[in-house]
Amino acid sequence: MLGLTAHPAFDAKTPNRLRALVANFVNSNPARFHDPSGAGYRFLADQVLATDSFNPNVAARLLEPLGQWARYTPELGAKMRAELERITQSPGLSKNVIELASKALA
Repeated sequence: MLGLTAHPAFDAKTPNRLRALVANFVNSNPARFHDPSGAGYRFLADQVLATDSFNPNVAARLLEPLGQWARYTPELGAKMRAELERITQSPGLSKNVIELASKALA
């Protein structure tokens, strides 16, 4: 996925392109998103944090799949929860992202 974010045709500041890449990865590639290493969760959290600075609404929407951590095995759920905690501990977050991440952890 990281290779696609570096492609010249990809512009994260274009919401449709960002959603097309990130949301499709999360929703259409469960094997890679739920990789036991947690790399898919890290990728999503990194995208949320990067996007929050210029488009908090899109960042908050991208965050939603991590909020379903309780539905998965304890191992995967713990990794998803860890990424949510990393997001909430990041400085300068928008109200949208803080609110959704905090609710997801509650």
